[in-house]
Formats: sequence, C-alpha cells, structure tokens
Amino acid sequence: MNIAGIDTAVTAMRNGGVIAYPTEAVFGLGCDPDNHAALAALLALKQRPASKGLILIAAELTQLLPYIAEVDAALQQRALDTWPGPVTWLFPCAKHIDPLLRGEHQTIAVRVTAHPLARQLCLALGKAIVSTSANLSGHAPARTVVEVQAQFSDRLAAIVAGQVDLGAKPSEIRDLVSNKIIRSGA
Repeated sequence: MNIAGIDTAVTAMRNGGVIAYPTEAVFGLGCDPDNHAALAALLALKQRPASKGLILIAAELTQLLPYIAEVDAALQQRALDTWPGPVTWLFPCAKHIDPLLRGEHQTIAVRVTAHPLARQLCLALGKAIVSTSANLSGHAPARTVVEVQAQFSDRLAAIVAGQVDLGAKPSEIRDLVSNKIIRSGA
C-alpha cells in the first residue's frame, strides 16, 4: 500500500488520484473536488450512489467559498461558530457545482476541519478536498490504516497515516438555513 506524506498525497490528488487520510473520527477518502473523473473514481471505489453527494472539508472558510452560494452574514456566522470542528453544514451550493459533489441536492455539505493532517492536506493543495468516510457503502468506516488497507487494498493512490479520535463519532450534519440536524454526531 502506498503510505505517503502530505506532498505525495497532494501530487496524487492533482493527478486525479483518490487518497485516504485521517479526519476527526474516521479515515476519509478524498480527491480534488474540481476533477470530475476523480469524483467518479471515488464514488465507484466506495460503491456509493452519485445521488447522495459528498462532503468537502477545508482548512478555512475561504477554501469553501468557490463551492457555496453567497448567504446572509448571520447564516454564515452560524457555521463559523462551530468551526473548525466536527460539524458539517449543508450550504446552498454555487450554481456550477458538479452533480457528483452535490448529488441530487441543491445544497453542498461542507466543514472546516480541526484535524491537523486534514488541514495540512487542504493547505498544501490550496483548496477544499472531498471527505467521505473510507469504507465501502454499507460497511463500517475505517478508523486505522490497517482497516483502510483491508477495504481498499492497493486501489488508492496514497494513504496518509495518522490517528483519528477513536472515541469520536462521525460529524454532525446540519442544514444551514433551517438549522435542522440531518445526522447527529452524538
């Protein structure tokens, strides 16, 4: 398996590859959100229906701005009050968003991550990255490099080794406009 550092993982994403990396609670599968072929490859690898959409993570709000529609300052502040951290918000998406990112929705799931390695990946790539749990659809998310390797063997361009908080739950997902909890993080 291709255990890699940040630079190698970023090069892999720039070349259209799918990588695995640690996030707050689970390992994530990621790729360049602006590369349609990489998005299709990630969905095929995970065996995830394109209709569900994907989450984007970033090191800072500015990296998410190309993907979200402009919203009222108070709504934006609602998200900022929880970031960086394990709360994913459904923002109205920008008009040009690839349907593989948003699925069948008019929103896009975004989060400013608090995980140091995930933040480094976003900073090194210079933009947000896709972050969907590293597991085949219907299977438990991988929480270690060994679990990533067991599910994906050599089908990933790179795996960034690191730790997740084994006591943490996957991120809470909330709708920005309604503030409704879509998935509880507890």
